[in-house]
Amino acid sequence: MKFDWPVHHLGTIDSTNSEAKRRAAAGGFADCWLVAEAQTAGRGRLQRSWLSPPGNLFTTVLYREPGGMAVAARTPFAAALAVSDMALQFAPDADVQVKWPNDVRIHRAKLSGILIETGSSGPDTWVAAGMGINVTHAPEGAGQSATSIAALRGDTIINADMVLDALREAFSARLVEARAGFAKLRESWLERAEGLGGTIRVTASGEPVEGIFEDMDETGALILRLPDGTRQTIRAGDVDLIGRV
Repeated sequence: MKFDWPVHHLGTIDSTNSEAKRRAAAGGFADCWLVAEAQTAGRGRLQRSWLSPPGNLFTTVLYREPGGMAVAARTPFAAALAVSDMALQFAPDADVQVKWPNDVRIHRAKLSGILIETGSSGPDTWVAAGMGINVTHAPEGAGQSATSIAALRGDTIINADMVLDALREAFSARLVEARAGFAKLRESWLERAEGLGGTIRVTASGEPVEGIFEDMDETGALILRLPDGTRQTIRAGDVDLIGRV
């Protein structure tokens, strides 16, 4: 099944997620994709800024979620898998991985930023799934190394419209999976999980915890095996890989 929602090109705006939230708050919106040529205030998880050089893709898919917040909570994983599916279409040999919960990286270099925001408009639950994808540029100064689709391919023929077409199809497929349950998404996510079985550091509320990344549970929470042998369930935080290159 493909959700053939229309694409609205917005030129230069503050951010596609901010525009999506304005539309959701106004009510009466139709499910759609919003695309900006440039963003003046792009943002990611944990209130981080997202650099938005021209040539990359800045998009948010805004839609009503009939499954309510229970299904909406699966969207970060569906979106990360959709971006990784798209990347593999253009670079089939790339070692594309997902870092909990929804970073898409290749050899520790970030390919995309994903920000999922949700809310209610009357009886409806809405989802704004924002995805910034490095298509032709890998911005510096973002706090970590970055890569791009063009770099993965070794050419510059690729453009944002081509990436958007592939992303729309991939996201549709992963949203169908999310609405059917979490089991298949979880299996696919774990197959691409960066750091699974290795030592990681998770920082939540300023408190770092280190342990073995053992699993992800049926709700999407990270399962950490601590040095004393106990397991800790982590539902939010920032992950760093320890001792691996």
